[in-house]
Amino acid sequence: MVYDKIVKMIDMLFSALPDERLQAILKNGAGAGAFQKYASGRKIRADPCPNRTEGSMDDKTKELAGAPIGRLLLKYSLPAIVGMTITSMYNVIAGIFIGHGVGHQAISGLAVNFPLFNLVMALCMMVAVGGATLCSIELGRKNEERAEQVLGQVVLMNFVLSIVAGLLLYIFIDPILTLFGASDDTRPYARDYIVVLLAASPVGFLMLGLNNIARASGYPAKAMGTALVSVAVNIVLAPLFIFSFHWGMRGAALATVMGQIASCCWLVLHFSRKSSMVRFRPGIFRFQPALCREILAVGLPPFFMNACACLVVIIINQSLKHYGGDLAIGAYGILNRLIMLFGMVVIGLTQGMQPIIGYNFGAGRMDRVHRTLFLGMGTGMIITTAGWISFQFTPGVLVSMFTDYPELQNLSVSALRACTAVFFIVGWQIVVSAYFQAIGLVSVASFLSLSRQMLFLIPCLLLLPRWLGLNGVWFSLPAADTAATVVTAVILYFVEMRRKR
Repeated sequence: MVYDKIVKMIDMLFSALPDERLQAILKNGAGAGAFQKYASGRKIRADPCPNRTEGSMDDKTKELAGAPIGRLLLKYSLPAIVGMTITSMYNVIAGIFIGHGVGHQAISGLAVNFPLFNLVMALCMMVAVGGATLCSIELGRKNEERAEQVLGQVVLMNFVLSIVAGLLLYIFIDPILTLFGASDDTRPYARDYIVVLLAASPVGFLMLGLNNIARASGYPAKAMGTALVSVAVNIVLAPLFIFSFHWGMRGAALATVMGQIASCCWLVLHFSRKSSMVRFRPGIFRFQPALCREILAVGLPPFFMNACACLVVIIINQSLKHYGGDLAIGAYGILNRLIMLFGMVVIGLTQGMQPIIGYNFGAGRMDRVHRTLFLGMGTGMIITTAGWISFQFTPGVLVSMFTDYPELQNLSVSALRACTAVFFIVGWQIVVSAYFQAIGLVSVASFLSLSRQMLFLIPCLLLLPRWLGLNGVWFSLPAADTAATVVTAVILYFVEMRRKR
């Protein structure tokens, strides 16, 4: 009953889907039966790419279907985890460069841009994750032709969205930054940074879209290489632009853009090769409205999560500005980078899980799906527990890397301890939410994506600071994490019980 109510409450969002069989999957999602019924209605060619090497498809599908789950999860997740760790480490290093090379006000200016990053990421990941999920499922059905059509639509949609979003945000950038918590002191820093990134948004969108498809199509090492290329370029250019050329925030942003361009070239080269399981070929870039709607439907959960994160960070920044000023926003900028370091590792784990779960769900191997889920949940908790230990027992060491400004250091240490009080449970919740998305339960994944942000965090942010002041803002995060984890556990129980019946 609980599950059915949740599905009915959110399924109205997907009523525009053109394919009734797809709707059956997204709404029912009760197991391999509905999924295979959908697959049987599609015309799937046995070998749509005869010019490729004979073993390229079979080797990878046999591995996904029969290799031990532990070894398979390590193979697919480790490159994604390494890639995410490298990317997160660059974010930390960039914060260090900006904090020591530009100043403590620049850290606050960078934090003001967080809601804007989340808004842009919401649009980008809606297409990237939706496309990657469908691509993995189609490959599980051995339908390479449709997987390549998904690739083409991801490129088209990301290009259009990046142009439209970049122009609109640039036109209204000053009032947007003010809404996001910028003061007269921090607005120039925030503007200098974000304008450069908006100008290059098509490159960033394309890079993330192609990288997700590469990972979903069985090339986790290539996806990791994308992060390595980007971070290597960033780490070389950022100190040069900031400390040697004195370009400040624009120099930091330009280094990021140059890394994205290098990564994008790396990915285009991969998808241009005939040996790639999914690759560029004539005809895939023709606009297909029905397929685009399928991609958007599956990609709605990450869109909701990032869009809600945008709203949440706006409320956080405004509350911090009211109760603590620019220094409080700067402290949040520091702790957010540190928290993301461990959170992105868990997301890397879920990205490695996605092709394994997607393929085996499409093939009807629910035993392998569940083994992947249970192993992922345990690994996710280990990762966030390691983060919790670091944040609670060595916060001063971590914060001192970003700034030597005493007031900002002291505020950041207390904020980090408060915000991560229950961080050890976060990894489990992230993995379970990603599991629902990977098996096509869009309604459940959407609800879980929204619950922490909308049902719990926003009310806490609106109420607790009234009683606790600045501390109320910090303690809102662990309160929401606890409530969201309880809800996730309840829904997982009801979904699995319903599947067994």
